[in-house]
Amino acid sequence: MKTIDTLLAELGGDLSGQRVLVRSDLNVPLDAPAAAAASSGPVITDDGRVRASVPTIERLVGAGARVLVVAHLGRPKGVPDPAYTLKPVAERLGELLGTPVLFAGDTVGDEASRIASALQDGQVAVLENVRFNAGETSKDDAERGAFADQLAALADVFVSDGFGVVHRKQASVYDVATRLPAVVGGLVQAEVEVLERLTETPQRPYVVVLGGSKVSDKLGVIDHLIDRADSLLIGGGMVFTFLKAQGHPVGTSLLEEDQVEVAKGYIDRAAAKGVELVLPTDIVVAPEFSADAPATTVSAQAIPEDQMGLDIGPESAQRFAEVIRAARTVFWNGPMGVFEYEAFAAGTKVVAQALTEVAKNGQGLSVVGGGDSAAAVRTLGFDDDAFGHISTGGGASLEYLEGKTLPGLSILEGDHT
Repeated sequence: MKTIDTLLAELGGDLSGQRVLVRSDLNVPLDAPAAAAASSGPVITDDGRVRASVPTIERLVGAGARVLVVAHLGRPKGVPDPAYTLKPVAERLGELLGTPVLFAGDTVGDEASRIASALQDGQVAVLENVRFNAGETSKDDAERGAFADQLAALADVFVSDGFGVVHRKQASVYDVATRLPAVVGGLVQAEVEVLERLTETPQRPYVVVLGGSKVSDKLGVIDHLIDRADSLLIGGGMVFTFLKAQGHPVGTSLLEEDQVEVAKGYIDRAAAKGVELVLPTDIVVAPEFSADAPATTVSAQAIPEDQMGLDIGPESAQRFAEVIRAARTVFWNGPMGVFEYEAFAAGTKVVAQALTEVAKNGQGLSVVGGGDSAAAVRTLGFDDDAFGHISTGGGASLEYLEGKTLPGLSILEGDHT
């Protein structure tokens, strides 16, 4: 894939006069209720993805480019929705860049065209939410292509830097790359380099830690990595399907009955392959899913029938931490419990702390696989730079690790313009 280095080399290191369309991932969480109470707009609760987009934009600006940022926020239904406007995100981007950022109230309309035409060298503009346009996510190639034509008309060059969407065949991710000279941005380049290390050249011991709510969400990555990892640690809501597969009661815990046999198969396969499959030995339970529910710790083999598991227990967390600290490569995707509630956050916090110790002094690579895991480490007070890498795309990371072809990457391999 061509990179920004390639682009700069081809243009003599100078992008002056070049309108560069950058597909960033600015899909940040917003706290709309709190904002409404304060009589202000939506409040960004985690600006990690905005901060991750800055280095690529800064590099383009430094080379004199006229930068147009296109991105999505949330899942509007192909029509404008004020709840998902990118305006507050554009303002935050300007703060991080230390320079005013223009904002177009549409994506490919009159205002976007006017701003694109008037941009000067080194200026940055953000276009309104690309998903306000039905063509962005359309399954119809012609409709999606027609929208991509409008996006491409705004620029001279395309830079793909939204790793969180490279697994989507969407107009601003896939189709625009066939209409403009296209390269990958620094963020996507870094993400792919890390994922290649995880799949092709991991230092050993290689530990994979999986959590989150559903086994079905992780089937592909378990299937692909069970032959590659040395240890596989299972926590979160998905663990109860594994405990059920071992014949243990799980009370009212989250359970995917249709995946119990699949979990049995993975347990047997891990044993046959000599892969250490670590399941919790104790569980933090409560009678209901709420922040103030009374929490108790029980054996993972004896969860009461009227209790639900909401975190791995302290004994399990320490066992997980021991395995992680001994690793040279760790990939983690999915919290160990309901980290949003203090009573059920300890397991996730212990695992996160262990990952930071792997990353210390460059002795190993610890990768936080985006999504809820990234949100968890920030919510729990960890700095991003305490980890080897925090992915900006949970779904994209998992699909890459499953061995799937990601449309937003495959379209950049070779010359399509």
